[in-house]
Amino acid sequence: MQGKFVISLDYELMWGVRDKRSIKDYGGHISQVPDVIDRLLKMFSEFNIEATFATVGFLFARGKDEILKFNPLSKPNYELKKLSPYIGYIDDIGIDKSDIYHYAIDSLIQIQKEKKHEICTHTYSHYYCLEKGQNIKSFEEDINSAVAIAKKEGITFKTIIFPRNQHNAEYNNILLKNGISIFRGNEKGWFYNPKNGEGETLIRRMMRLIDSYINISGHHTFSLSIKDEFGLINVPSSRFLRPFNPKLSFLEGLRLRRIKRSMTYAAKKGLIYHLWWHPHNFGSYQEENFDFLKKIMNHYRYLNEKYNFTSCTMERCSNK
Repeated sequence: MQGKFVISLDYELMWGVRDKRSIKDYGGHISQVPDVIDRLLKMFSEFNIEATFATVGFLFARGKDEILKFNPLSKPNYELKKLSPYIGYIDDIGIDKSDIYHYAIDSLIQIQKEKKHEICTHTYSHYYCLEKGQNIKSFEEDINSAVAIAKKEGITFKTIIFPRNQHNAEYNNILLKNGISIFRGNEKGWFYNPKNGEGETLIRRMMRLIDSYINISGHHTFSLSIKDEFGLINVPSSRFLRPFNPKLSFLEGLRLRRIKRSMTYAAKKGLIYHLWWHPHNFGSYQEENFDFLKKIMNHYRYLNEKYNFTSCTMERCSNK
């Protein structure tokens, strides 16, 4: 089997971090995302990379009136109220796409024009499928809204990336009914298993951090099964591309080696390697992050020439 290189990006702006961050303390990262998207598209074109952009449904809106038009009637009733964008937060966003923290239709059109990339769903409202209080009815209406707001731009979904990777197998039939049959699962290992916010612990985070520099859990490369035990096609993550951290800059060589060795393993064995991150992760220290990414891209080019290791979106990967 020919090895495959998959890149997916969780495109969410403030909708993905608003329960933990504010525009005051994180808006600088978010404001740089349009430039980050532009630079990513240019680099992907240079290295002939196909990518999957998992997009929060709110980002398709051209203004607040469209968000309200597509809002579901049944909204998630999270026990932890700050998780819901519908309680207070949505009232204070800008009225049109000049609010760069909450709208991204221009960048989405730019991605769409490239034609080779996949735009998939990250749910309508950055929906948390494992948090207490939400249920299958509110999830179904959220997905219906995501499908509808993308359809107005001529986009249909085959793939979902769950916010915070909270895959809930009980909701699979809702996805299949909407033509969504592919998802990004987690790496194997107890500190990668999907959890809600309550189940996340410091030790799990620390183990994932260490694993980014030293191989303690394996390469996380895989061959694609037709369907997993949940009824969807799983294109699992191999590695989260952590952003540059000046405090850990002395470990950058280890971080790069960890990724390159696993990519090489996948190329030699005819397996899939799946790298993912958020565009806003590059919103600070852009030059360092793009320099690091270019080293990965150069290694991909080497593997492509030597082993025919090829790039594909999550959708195209699942069809090959």
